[in-house]
Amino acid sequence: MSRGATDILNMRKLVFVALLFAVIGSSCSKIESYDMEKQMAIDEKVIKDFIAEKNLANVKRTDNGVYYIIEEPGSGDVKYTRSTTIKAKYEGRLLNGKVFDSSKKGDKDEFTFALGDVIPGWQIGIQLIQKGGKIRLLIPSPFAYQNRGQGSIPANAVLDFDVELLDVTNPQ
Repeated sequence: MSRGATDILNMRKLVFVALLFAVIGSSCSKIESYDMEKQMAIDEKVIKDFIAEKNLANVKRTDNGVYYIIEEPGSGDVKYTRSTTIKAKYEGRLLNGKVFDSSKKGDKDEFTFALGDVIPGWQIGIQLIQKGGKIRLLIPSPFAYQNRGQGSIPANAVLDFDVELLDVTNPQ
């Protein structure tokens, strides 16, 4: 191969590598550009408007921004950890009322999971009740699926869950 052909081949490789890094860099900057504070401010207004529109009573807010209504506190004194096992009935909706998930699947109407395996909004909200408790959670998108969305849940969606806590156990 002549020196000129080798130079052209090396130049093409260099351009390809530069383009590859440009694509990777732009992808990373999109991921890093998620502004949680800005999205929380947007979601805060959406949630407050929803509460007013639906005339919801006894709504409280955690320090980090998850809204909730405790319908039944339940009983017990479980100290929650990420490995605490939860058995629950639930229904998840978008704020327009569209159900996107439910524990009702065929013959089963309950779901068992480790607390650390669910979205942060659940990790925050479930700890507010004990076994037998019922809670409604209004979860801002930064504590759900953020700007990624999930299945039929659009990006930056505030989620509305009704949860009944059937059982809570800590591993021995």
